[in-house]
Amino acid sequence: MITVNEALDAIFDLVTPCGTEEVPLAEAAGRTLAAPVTATRLQPPFAASAMDGYALNGVEADPEAMFRVIGESAAGHGYGGPVGPGECVRIFTGAPMPAGADRVIIQEDVSRTGDLITLARQLDKGPHVRAAGADFAPGDTIPAPRVLSPADLALAAAMNVPSLTLTRKPVVALLATGDELVMPGEEPGPDQIIASNSFGLKALIDANGGHARMLPIARDNANSLRTAFDLAADADLIVTIGGASVGDHDLVGDVAAEMGMEQSFYKVLMRPGKPLMAGRMGDAVMIGLPGNPVSSMVCGHVFLVPALRAMLGLGAAAAPRKTAILSAPVKANGPREHYMRARVEGDEIIIFDSQDSALLSVLSQANALAVRPPSDPARNVGEQIQYLPI
Repeated sequence: MITVNEALDAIFDLVTPCGTEEVPLAEAAGRTLAAPVTATRLQPPFAASAMDGYALNGVEADPEAMFRVIGESAAGHGYGGPVGPGECVRIFTGAPMPAGADRVIIQEDVSRTGDLITLARQLDKGPHVRAAGADFAPGDTIPAPRVLSPADLALAAAMNVPSLTLTRKPVVALLATGDELVMPGEEPGPDQIIASNSFGLKALIDANGGHARMLPIARDNANSLRTAFDLAADADLIVTIGGASVGDHDLVGDVAAEMGMEQSFYKVLMRPGKPLMAGRMGDAVMIGLPGNPVSSMVCGHVFLVPALRAMLGLGAAAAPRKTAILSAPVKANGPREHYMRARVEGDEIIIFDSQDSALLSVLSQANALAVRPPSDPARNVGEQIQYLPI
């Protein structure tokens, strides 16, 4: 068996970044930017008012001074002429500053009678003007790679960029295996259970930049598995669920090897999730996950998500961990790295008593996996412990 870090390194050696594609801005939310976005214009393209009020020459802005209103500047409809001595222009937020004006007196500091305004005795400091290019200028960029946030998309739109160069979403074929499985909504036989892992993993993959494609359940025979692998031939990543142990009905590894899979490793020093395998199968990477529901999801967080990020060009790194304070003592850990379902509230972490790898109800209550190193000694209340947010 190998360690979790060794298994991650082996997976990173197998995966490569996917290619790129041009995607309309409106469809780029949450996608991975593959090439920088470069501005070709100023924003704002002109000096603009930051408040509603009156634009004038700031050196004339004396308390109780009077000015003649010669026009109006509104967003999309600027005032075309210059502002001379003793003159001002009624201006609104976002409107272009007229030539000769460099300060906006907010309307609360002005009294107006007809075309004449009088400034208040005490004036706001101002100047309430947004300089041309204050946001960005030609040559400024949104750097890549990065997962695009809503703010990134707004910035790209302001840069007048209609489409972006994005990393293609990795296509992930999800293959659940086992005679015991039926799909949700079907009536299970007396010895069958509902296939749940695929749905949790699909949600995890889709949320982390991949495109998960669920294949029909493969039964515990070589022909069914061969057919399923054929259906997955065009995927970037094949993820099998179950059938990776060494029992008489665990055929995934044998059939995959028969079909050309070059195995990188099998079995990892972790709990839950020991029967994990990975390798290359044709043009695809294959990761074989254990069949226990919690084991499968834990391995998804620990291995699949970092693999997806590497395929998206976001770098090869383990999922980031945080630290929290134990709210109850925990016993010494065994020889394998243990990922324990837990809940973080504030700066404290509560590790659940039940850690059975078949209990999805406990995983549903968790928002963290407490990470116990191999042979970690018993820990007391108040000690810090690392965890993986989920």
